[in-house]
This record gives sequence, C-alpha cells and structure tokens, in this order.
Amino acid sequence: MTVRTRFAPSPTGYLHLGGARTALYSWAYARHFGGTFILRIEDTDLERSTPEAVQAILDGMKWLGLDHDEGPFYQMQRMDRYREVVKGMLEAGTAYLCYCSPEEVEAMRERMRAAGEKPRYDGTWRPEPGKTLPSVPEGVKPVVRFKNPLDGEVTWNDVVKGPITIGNKELDDLVIARPDGTPTYNFCVAVDDWDMKITHVLRGDDHINNTPRQINILRALGAELPQYGHLPMILGPDGQKLSKRHGAVSVMQYPEQGYLPEAMLNYLARLGWSHGDDEIFSMQQFTEWFNLEHLTASAAQFNPEKLGWLNNHYIKQTDNERLAQLALPKLERDGARFDGAPALPTVLGLMKERVNTINELADAAMLFYREPQPEAELLALHLTEAVKTALATFAERCASVEWNKAALAAMMKEVLAAHSLKMPQLAMPLRLLLTGQLQTPAIDAVLELFGRDVVLARVQKGL
Repeated sequence: MTVRTRFAPSPTGYLHLGGARTALYSWAYARHFGGTFILRIEDTDLERSTPEAVQAILDGMKWLGLDHDEGPFYQMQRMDRYREVVKGMLEAGTAYLCYCSPEEVEAMRERMRAAGEKPRYDGTWRPEPGKTLPSVPEGVKPVVRFKNPLDGEVTWNDVVKGPITIGNKELDDLVIARPDGTPTYNFCVAVDDWDMKITHVLRGDDHINNTPRQINILRALGAELPQYGHLPMILGPDGQKLSKRHGAVSVMQYPEQGYLPEAMLNYLARLGWSHGDDEIFSMQQFTEWFNLEHLTASAAQFNPEKLGWLNNHYIKQTDNERLAQLALPKLERDGARFDGAPALPTVLGLMKERVNTINELADAAMLFYREPQPEAELLALHLTEAVKTALATFAERCASVEWNKAALAAMMKEVLAAHSLKMPQLAMPLRLLLTGQLQTPAIDAVLELFGRDVVLARVQKGL
C-alpha cells in the first residue's frame, strides 16, 4: 500500500497551531513511508471562506516548509464530480429526494425534543419497501439525503484514541446536496478521500462526529476506508482551549514575532507525539522516527517559554548571514544607521546567545546602529574624575594598540593597573559612551566590533 495523507483545511480563518500540527503529522507520515502528501482546500462554505484565508494557509505551509506532492485541490472546482456521484447514488437507491422544507424539519425536531428524543429528520421521504411517499409538492426544490443505515453500529479503530463505536440510530439521513444542487461538507470530504485514494486521515478530534457519517457514505460508494486518527486539541497555558487571548491567531504571526520555522516545527512535533526523551531534533530525524503508535490521546498544553527556549537553540545554530537577512527589516524599521557601523552578521553572531527571538536579536543589535544617548545621571555616577583620567590614558593607547579582543583586553588591564581601578570602573563608563547603556556583551568584544575610529570619537566626546 502506498501511504497517501492529506491536509484539508477550511479557509474560514487563518492557519492556526492546531491545523499546523495536523499538517505536520500528515506530512511526516507520508514522508516516513515515501508516500504522497496532498493539500486540499475545503472551500464549500461560501459565506465564510475568503481568498485571504486561502492565501494565509498557503503562506503558513510555505513558511513551515510542509511541501505537498499533489494539490492544492479546491472543492469548489470539483462540483461536477460531486453532482455525478449524487446522481449515481440516487440511481443506486443509497440517496433519495426529500421535499421537506427547513421549517418542517425543524418542527419534527421540536416534537422529538418535547418527547425527550434526540432531534432528527424523521424519514418522511425515505423510500422503503411497501411505503407510500407523500405527493411531490409543486414548486419545491428537493434536497438530496443519504440513506443512512437504520440499525447497527459504525466502529473504527482510531489510531490515536483506540476503538470508537457510534450507533446508526444516532445518525439521521444526512443532506448531501442542497436545493440548488451544491453538495454538503461531509459528502464532499468522503468523495474527495475516495477519489484521492487517501489511506490515512489525521485531523482534530472535533471531527469525530463527522467520521461515522463519512464512513457510511464511503461504504455506500463501495470505497475502501482510510484509517482515522483524531488528534486532541491544543490547550493554552491556562488549561483552556487555545484561543486569541493566548495570542494564537495565525501561524504567520510567529515569523512576525521573530520565530524560526524549524523551532516551530520542532515544538509542534512534541505537542502530541514523543520519541523517548528527545526534545530537539531535525525534520529529517522526525520523519525517520514518526509513527502513529506514539501519538498521545491526551490534550497537549501550549507553553510559550518552551517555544522560546527552542527558538533560542535554533537561533544559536543558525548561520549569521541568514540571521542578518531576518533581522534587517526590523532594524530598518527601527531607524538603524549602518554607515561606518560594524557588519551586521558579525554583530548578530555576538548577540545571538542571549535572545529568544529574531526581534529580540534585532533590538539587542541596535546598540551598534544608533547614536548613544546615555542618561546624564548614569554618566555622573560612572564618569568620575578618576575614571576620566584613566579614559584619557585608554584613548591614547587606542591610537596604537592592535585592534583585536586579546590585545584590547590586555591594554585595558594595563590602564587599570596604572590607575589602581577595577574592571567595572572602566568598563561601565565605556559601555555608556559607546552604546548609551550599561548592559552589553563583553567590553573587549564590543570595542573590537565598533572599531578604532568610532571608539576614539565617542570616548573623546565623552571626555
């Protein structure tokens, strides 16, 4: 069997973390077996589907690097196929025309609620041997209903949750085509999975109630059933359903906030799957390890601190040239001045150990790309007369010292010894004069990056 998986989002909103995790698992399972990963856009909800949401899904998949082998397929472009299948089901007797109005169906359901029964369609127009159907009303366009089995059960061995059974009496005769002929969601999904020969369906557990309906439709079509796996939802840090209040709106917010796709993929992979105690792994390792046996049936909890920790790891592993490309737009927005300043990749290489996001990295790097504006109170505190004398000696020696970290560190020690000072007494005012702030990386590294001319100019200005 060739493994064929699919990711089939509805473009009624952005690609969120739960959807991205579903896409990742479906992609990884296909990659693990050398199978096929299909992208399908389920856009039949015309009122809520938008081109912007479609583009957001495509952008999110591209940013994550979850490349599809087939598609994207759009359900709205497959209407002729759905109508063909509906016609065949009507001819085969597995579907039938129903002329009940929405008001009549709602009245049926109200009567059942009043009787303490589960509200459902009562089968008025369902053809049965020996049954006389009502007269067809004039001017009424019928819906098409699926002739769901009346007895028995639908059971499937869910690859995440184990065996699940739902009685057919819980399911009424589903509308599969509206009066205007447009097909409905569950019907389209079943036909698509059949046509696309999907072998494994991984999706959120909010779809569990749809699964028995789709299984019955597939059986009526004589189709092979895929294996189903329903992933538990992702909870927010407070244990509630992940929502906008947790900052979870769109996957594409994460690159804007300075996260790397490899960090997000690594993080999502562990939100419902594990490989021993491994926390950090490449996508190549993940696809080699990934299986359905180690998916967890319990809800995962989103932890922003853990994501930040992973992002820090990947930032430290990332080439400085790539970091520069990612950080440059924010630096430019913040008014960075690059003329005569140290090379951005070199600066980011110095700063990247301490940050969790590209945005934090850009903020940290700004001290090299703006004019320092030290607070007067801090200057008065750290730039004492004794320190000024030492700084004058420091400036004299800067003119001739070899400009590298080791030589600068040795020269500073000589100046400190000559003036009976400790390192912070010289390093703090130097940081203020060079960057305007007291916290920077090691002062010798900062001096080396700024260069002789800038250091001399700013120290002499301070004196």
